[in-house]
Amino acid sequence: MEILSQMWSLLGLLTVLQNVLPSQLLSLLHSLYESLQDLLSPYSYFEIPEFNGYCGVELNDLYRHVHLYLNAANHAPAAACRRLTLSCSPSSNRISFAVAPNHTVHDAFRGHRVGWTHHVETAQDSLEERRSFTLRLPKRHRHALLSPYLAHVTSRAEEFERVSRERRLFTNNTTASGSFESGWVSVPFRHPSTFETLALEPELKKQIKNDLTAFADGKEFYKRVGRAWKRGYLLHGPPGSGKSSLIAAMANFLCYDVYDLELTKVSDNSELRSLLIQTTNRSIIVIEDIDCSVDITADRTVKVKKSQGAKLSLRSSNKKGQTGCEESGRVTLSGLLNFTDGLWSCCGEERIVVFTTNHRDSVDPALLRCGRMDVHVSLGTCGTHAFRELARNYLGVDSHVLFEAVEGCIRSGGSLTPAHVGEILLRNRGDVDVAMREVLAAMQGRMLVATAAADQPENEEASTAAGVRSPESVLMMGSPENWDVKRKEQHGCNNLDKKVKFFVRLRSLTRSDPGR
Repeated sequence: MEILSQMWSLLGLLTVLQNVLPSQLLSLLHSLYESLQDLLSPYSYFEIPEFNGYCGVELNDLYRHVHLYLNAANHAPAAACRRLTLSCSPSSNRISFAVAPNHTVHDAFRGHRVGWTHHVETAQDSLEERRSFTLRLPKRHRHALLSPYLAHVTSRAEEFERVSRERRLFTNNTTASGSFESGWVSVPFRHPSTFETLALEPELKKQIKNDLTAFADGKEFYKRVGRAWKRGYLLHGPPGSGKSSLIAAMANFLCYDVYDLELTKVSDNSELRSLLIQTTNRSIIVIEDIDCSVDITADRTVKVKKSQGAKLSLRSSNKKGQTGCEESGRVTLSGLLNFTDGLWSCCGEERIVVFTTNHRDSVDPALLRCGRMDVHVSLGTCGTHAFRELARNYLGVDSHVLFEAVEGCIRSGGSLTPAHVGEILLRNRGDVDVAMREVLAAMQGRMLVATAAADQPENEEASTAAGVRSPESVLMMGSPENWDVKRKEQHGCNNLDKKVKFFVRLRSLTRSDPGR
């Protein structure tokens, strides 16, 4: 009781002194008290306000990173907090765990204990709140811990933001006419395709995933070698081979936004550059059917011959040097090349540019060289592993009595595209036996078509291009010019083997018998 009475007496004395003493003296005493407290305390404190400066207009990115970091770390430090604030926003697919106002959470970094306190103060005569975080570090190690710890917080926050935010699917907007209007409109991207459900050969999946992981983790590498942080993919194969599904799986694997660029809606090269500038980092820019989008990817030598008359008429009319393509105000090949590999391609980081085509030979060689399309993925018909993956996804079976017969058809050239197989399995998903028999019948029919086409030499190239033969799923890297050489060498080796076998057989048939 005596201790409590003394405490009340001290509080009363402090109240009287606060009302009697001048404000300048009280401020001086308060500053002296804080200095004495900082001198005796073993910790250093760093305040991180929500806004920069005194106007409260510019957001403080570090405050946002700390907020995200504490959300990302809710399984460790925030879980020990006595009070958390739960929220869920339309732009996120997760429940956010935020530290309640004026509460502290603890964290560990390099063997040291640090603390975060979330301060929320309400200004007098106003409903506005001032928020800030206070970081507490051991005073003896603050210089060695502050910079690396804040870098650790920022990297974890960015990773959490990338994974938890809602991904968007963008397409270019034709109604945007002003220079400050956005050229893109978007919807939530919720495509269910993943590498686990993708009908691809396991080795091809592994190669693509490793390449994507190396790209996403290669910020310092690209900076060190002096290259723009981007990667080009060319997906080519017959219709239904899974090009769009692979793009969706890549976006879900990296948690990137997808920009579906429709070149036919782009008026000229300036608008193309404007659209590129408006794309965000960590995104996949897709141009589907590049050989059919606009008339710029055909053989340029033919175009030069066709446009000679137009050029002569332009010269006779004394117009300044413009080609017919530029005169019409459409997107040119040079503009598309500058979009993928020119100076404007570095206006952003961590971007993947994907071209798709059904016929790789129809694409202009300038778009295929290294630095523009770094990785070429050839998608064909289903292999044995891809078919088993489709059967597992659609029918829920890992084995069946007809699996060996189906795989025999695949090896004999009767394979179908993943879309064709998936449609048959989807239609008969209620009966596994019926589905397998129908797939087998379709493959046997394809084998008959392939056999009939093989009897006609003039249709041999067409049947190969149509994917009638053995399935193709190939990841190619390096110089595209060397691929045709390698194919020719392989084709030459095959022809040589055939000739050797023919002459050996002919010799065995025509050699004389010494005992005869």
